Amino acid sequence: QVQMVESGGGTVKAGGSLRLSCAVSPRSTLEYCMGWYRQTPGKERVWVGDIDSDGDIFYDYSVRGRFTISKDNVNNILYLQMNNLKPEDTALYVCAVGRDTWRGGSWCPIGYWGQGTQVTVIA
Repeated sequence: QVQMVESGGGTVKAGGSLRLSCAVSPRSTLEYCMGWYRQTPGKERVWVGDIDSDGDIFYDYSVRGRFTISKDNVNNILYLQMNNLKPEDTALYVCAVGRDTWRGGSWCPIGYWGQGTQVTVIA
């Protein structure tokens, strides 16, 4: 059973930074594609970016240049470094793991969702 433990959310002023973490188990998921989504109340979940099984990383245009996805392949932890945060980045950020390995670029097919961690950016 795939499990994710997310952490790192919080409240920050505009222009600030946060780093989200998502520890994924079991280790058999190490080569699965993984990514981040975000969701605000009453709206659909929105793709932020992901990393495929070759380590290629893709971002939505709204976060490109400000957010960085990385992965610790020893401990199987996915990160999202968020810089220059804006009030419109306020959302529940959800870690996502693909169904299997994926080398097809962005938008890997998601099989598992985390519970999410709240990020609030105040002006």
